[in-house]
Amino acid sequence: MDRLEIERLRDLPIVGVAERLGLRVNSRRQCLCPFHDDHHPSMSLGRNNKYRCFVCGAHGDVIELVMRHLQKSFPDACRWLADESNVVLTEYKPTETVCEAKPFDASRYAPFFERPFLNDEARRFLFDERRLDPRVVSWCRLTSWHDRQGVAWLETPYYDREGRLVGIQNRNLVRGALPRFRFPSGSWCGVYNLPVLNRLRQGEDLYITEGCSDCWAMLSAGHKAIAIPSATLLTKEVRNQLETCNLQLETHFHMYPDRDEPGERLFLQLKELLPSLQHHQLPPGCKDFSEYYLSVR
Repeated sequence: MDRLEIERLRDLPIVGVAERLGLRVNSRRQCLCPFHDDHHPSMSLGRNNKYRCFVCGAHGDVIELVMRHLQKSFPDACRWLADESNVVLTEYKPTETVCEAKPFDASRYAPFFERPFLNDEARRFLFDERRLDPRVVSWCRLTSWHDRQGVAWLETPYYDREGRLVGIQNRNLVRGALPRFRFPSGSWCGVYNLPVLNRLRQGEDLYITEGCSDCWAMLSAGHKAIAIPSATLLTKEVRNQLETCNLQLETHFHMYPDRDEPGERLFLQLKELLPSLQHHQLPPGCKDFSEYYLSVR
């Protein structure tokens, strides 16, 4: 990985990363310190994106928090952060000089999505486990492949509003296997399903989901939807895309936040950008819209 990729990981909001690690953060950006027997929140998550415990003295940045809490090496902590936050990384090679990542070569990958192919593992995942509408799978141009070790991957293309391929997310279809996601060099996986905006009428409803899976479920439920990568990756580019959509289309935005604190915080962040955003409550027992979709199917 290069310096820019590492800095991008360090720029991930530390509150969101702490919550992904299972730490309960209060409204004052404080939590119990996981590095000593803490009974009162003594760790502060600063707006400088660093943490500090005022009892045991533990301190550091986002990557160091993951390294220490999960007892991972630097490269493994970076891979964990990238996996959780949909960040594209090149391989970590400490013995080589740092170099810039190659740009995304859309012409190399575009032919794979002209005639999508779904292997048996992908069909089980999409149709048996997720129960998605085949028309949605076709619209999203989902395809699949096997690597040299025989591992099945689901390949999800990201297009800009003009239909240009800008990034690819590969999802490991072996449950519990790592890495969960892989990305070609230079992929830009920001707002997902942007071409649907060209089918929106003025003032029509549009749903925002967290991640591709919830977006597929929302589309299968009959709603027009886009997705953002994750609660910890509401980047400036993503904010700009959403604000542009709001100004150009006067869209009525809707959202079913995940039933956890990061999901609700994400809704509040989006509400500041999109005043028309409406909150919908998931029923008890459903942690995200995908589970809700399966429960009513």
